[in-house]
Amino acid sequence: MADDRLRPFRSVLYIPGSKERALEKARELPADAIIFDLEDAVAAEEKPAARALLARVLESHDYGNRARIVRVNGLDTEWGRDDVAAFAGAKIDALLIPKVGSAADLDKVAALAPKQPLWAMMETPLGMLNAASIAAHPRLSGMVMGTNDLAKDLGTRFRPDREPLLAGLGLCLLAAKAHGRIIIDGVYNAFKDEVGLRAECEQGRDMGFDGKTLIHPAQLEIANAAFAPSGAEIDLAMRQISAFEEAEAAGQGVAVVDGKIVENLHVATARRTIARAEAIAALAK
Repeated sequence: MADDRLRPFRSVLYIPGSKERALEKARELPADAIIFDLEDAVAAEEKPAARALLARVLESHDYGNRARIVRVNGLDTEWGRDDVAAFAGAKIDALLIPKVGSAADLDKVAALAPKQPLWAMMETPLGMLNAASIAAHPRLSGMVMGTNDLAKDLGTRFRPDREPLLAGLGLCLLAAKAHGRIIIDGVYNAFKDEVGLRAECEQGRDMGFDGKTLIHPAQLEIANAAFAPSGAEIDLAMRQISAFEEAEAAGQGVAVVDGKIVENLHVATARRTIARAEAIAALAK
């Protein structure tokens, strides 16, 4: 399994665990990660069969460099424990736990699957308020915003700027960054609206999210582009690093690039930009 701190998560695509054709097609899609969904995307009567199908597919199919994340049903449902048991020893990158409200929710799953990394769906008001303790859990690797469920619980109306959700998004971002966790933005429902998707991807990127969850393959190209460093950003990062190294060699603590001061903190950001670009390039090999 790759180090999540270095691995790109620009595009994280939900795939229903009950759809064999979709599971097969996902092997060819340019997604950085796949969430194999046994929860919302699978009808109640199909859940046991979907679990068996997904276990068989993940055992036999190669998904290349894509991160493989299984979203199980909650332990408060009749399917949750069997889901966790089925994938506790599977060759996947994480179990994604729905509606995590506290660190205690992660404790329960961790006890049933002691070797699997855990990711948390952050989609309830209680989860927002407990984001810091959830992110601090020693078994947690990543967090996923469940903005549809959060909006439902808050009773908000849709706004392109997502202003009603910004408090929750910000709390989870702060918690994830404080503890070095991956954090993925919520879905954009209008999968044919490329302009709206691009705007929301850019908003999430600028806030600090590592990538975006997606509901349709048609959204992959836009998310991959939005969450990757641009050519101009890479060029600037390289020039900042070079200028600062030259300044240091001359005994100076700062450099100037394009009329702006470059200090240690700017160089650290520049190095992360280069490392991210290299990690994205490595996915294609």
